[in-house]
Amino acid sequence: MELLRLGDTRPDAAISLELFDDVAWDENGTPTQLLQIKHHLKGQRALTDASADLWSTLQVWMDTASPADPEGPQLLLVTTQMAAADSAVAALRSDARDEDYALHGLVMAAMDLNAVGTQRARDDFLALGPADQQAFISRIYVLDGSPRIDDVPRLVRSQLHWALPHGHEDDYLAMVWRWWDEQALAMLRNGQRSVDVGAAHAAVAGIRDKFTRSMLPTSIELDDVDSHAVAEEHAGHPFVEQMNWVGYPPRNLQSAIVDYYRAFTQIVHWLDNAYLSPDELAKFQRELFETWACEFEWMEQGLAPGADDATKQRAGAKLLRELLVTSGPFLNQRCHEAFISRGQHHILADEGRIGWHVDFAERHDRLLLQP
Repeated sequence: MELLRLGDTRPDAAISLELFDDVAWDENGTPTQLLQIKHHLKGQRALTDASADLWSTLQVWMDTASPADPEGPQLLLVTTQMAAADSAVAALRSDARDEDYALHGLVMAAMDLNAVGTQRARDDFLALGPADQQAFISRIYVLDGSPRIDDVPRLVRSQLHWALPHGHEDDYLAMVWRWWDEQALAMLRNGQRSVDVGAAHAAVAGIRDKFTRSMLPTSIELDDVDSHAVAEEHAGHPFVEQMNWVGYPPRNLQSAIVDYYRAFTQIVHWLDNAYLSPDELAKFQRELFETWACEFEWMEQGLAPGADDATKQRAGAKLLRELLVTSGPFLNQRCHEAFISRGQHHILADEGRIGWHVDFAERHDRLLLQP
């Protein structure tokens, strides 16, 4: 939400997770805003000057954010709670700001001897002294009544209303969330420092471009697939047996099963959501079949009469390899993902319409007769 809501006003900035703070904005590696995030379920009581959320947040900033530095980054307490009326924290809202009132209220709260659970934070705040307390307070902003996590998808959808492809809004948003999940995990695993505004805008626009009529959006990514589980699930399928008949190597066999699974799942999704018409798919299958038929004929012609099965296996494996590494045919020029073409070959092989071993048709028929 921060990237979408404020990105246009700070095009050179980036946002990070658990680097400078829970969330932070920075420019050229220097933090400009530090955000502490406090999320509560509905029905939670108001945020008061004695709240543990407030003092734990102040403790974090006193420990890490040089509280006495008036030129330091803004410090934002983002909370789903509402600040209590006439409280010091309410006076730190950006739209009703009264820093003197807020400072007085926090000093009085810090002197409350009964608030045992926040004693260290209160003692550290009092130890700053009036001038440093004033500098500290000048940087603190309270964003109360912030959206709860359940509200965020709706708000993101509203922010992206300009980009929603008509009729495919949910698919588009799912792909945006997928992109963000990948970015968030990379930051939390320390594999990526931050996400800059330009990259976010480019990602959102790039995903939108996938929904033009000239492109088919790919939603089944390789990282989504548990290759071992998929290989185990499809062992014994006719297309797998077809590859076994030509002695296809194990690693290539597993990769081919993943291609079959991704292509089958993706094509079903396209058909179900009207991205692809049955006529377009049938045309693509005819193109693949014609290419295969020509190459299969060359293979047959190259085999000597009475060739043994080892020779037939080598010829079939060569045919399969050459067809799978050849670019195209493409799906009506709307998808150039190689796994679609490779996987569709295996879908046709699973149906017995094409094959690799010169005797595949007879073997496929016998396979279907087995109990």
